[in-house]
Amino acid sequence: MNAGAAYHHGDLPAALRAATVELVAERGPVGFSLREVARRAGVSHAAPAHHFGDSKGLLTAVAIEGFQDLCRAFESAVAGTDDPVDRMTAMGKAYVGVAVNQIGHFAVMWTDELVDTTNPELVEASARAYGYLESIVTAIAEEHNPELDVDAASILTWSAVHGLAMLHCKTGTGEEPARSVGYDLDLRVQQFTDLLMAGFAKR
Repeated sequence: MNAGAAYHHGDLPAALRAATVELVAERGPVGFSLREVARRAGVSHAAPAHHFGDSKGLLTAVAIEGFQDLCRAFESAVAGTDDPVDRMTAMGKAYVGVAVNQIGHFAVMWTDELVDTTNPELVEASARAYGYLESIVTAIAEEHNPELDVDAASILTWSAVHGLAMLHCKTGTGEEPARSVGYDLDLRVQQFTDLLMAGFAKR
């Protein structure tokens, strides 16, 4: 929901989050200011502080929203898919999809110095997102290689897809990330899965 639509429907916190996401996508997290967020949302400059306390509070709320959206994207991506390798590929595509389509959220989610990393909602949402991947890697280990180090394999998988997303989802460029890529991101995720499985499978 954009800032104007949210405010029109009487949800000022959502309008402020939407304005923040828009601003971060344009300027990056370092270009963020409560005053500019308030201006874009069409409210007084005191409104963001009233609802979120300070800039860290507002950015933390945006990060929480981003991780919750990521969890929903994961759930939707793997629905009806039983094979764990196919599920891992689907989750990778969903991850990149969130990064490309919600670039403002994605930038804030990974800017620890600007958010409250101890916030219980943020801790829960980020852990839940990682838990989806870990459960799939566990299923892959059970089916393909009981000796696989699930923790290391999970970190490697997340790092590979996250790196792919970060390469093409830079804020403040003025470009649509999906249009600035010289290859099919979904295909690249599939290739990543194939390469990872070549290492994960028992030999």
